[in-house]
Amino acid sequence: MNIAIETAKSIFLIISTLFPIVNPLGGSPIFFSLTRSYPAQARWTLSRQIAINSLLLLIGSYLIGTHILSFFGISLPVVQIGGGIVVISTGWTMLKQRDEDERVQAHRNVTDEALARQAFYPLTLPLTVGPGSISVAIALGANAPHRAGLDLTSTIGAIIGMAAIALSIVLCYGFSDRLAKIVGPTAMSVIMRLSSFLLLCIGIQILWNGIKALLKTVSL
Repeated sequence: MNIAIETAKSIFLIISTLFPIVNPLGGSPIFFSLTRSYPAQARWTLSRQIAINSLLLLIGSYLIGTHILSFFGISLPVVQIGGGIVVISTGWTMLKQRDEDERVQAHRNVTDEALARQAFYPLTLPLTVGPGSISVAIALGANAPHRAGLDLTSTIGAIIGMAAIALSIVLCYGFSDRLAKIVGPTAMSVIMRLSSFLLLCIGIQILWNGIKALLKTVSL
């Protein structure tokens, strides 16, 4: 009974903490903006691969994130600064993108290799699982109970919670074209512009959080 309760607590903690940060529903318009010239089957392939990549990133961050950062001597603020710059760059590119169909022909016949490249960068990292998600997963892993039995229970619960988030990514990204049809082209264009601007602002905030954390370590 205690094992079931602890597992349920761990699942709830992971979902309630990471789901709002990963935010697959909010990321759906951004995903569609970057892949709207792709065939529907290619978008579903991408959504599945992004979900798998995201799951592996979150599990890796939870289980060994602190050890990897310590090994390379990298602090979380530095990860935030690097990720923030990448997010700013992506948001700015999307903001300047025109509503044309210039890329349709180029993307109509996409290869599996091209999809695999895009699935990880930038669609998984940093647009779906960014520095915020990674740092929170690392913090959750570092603060997880480390008693033998309970440690295994919390780890299993964490993995189940992350798998649920990955499933939500598949559904939200896979049905992003249907969402666009329901909303309509004009409203979707507005949403995409707003999403691009918000992505730019999020990148600046992530960058500033990293800079602010580094500045606190400087002795005056």
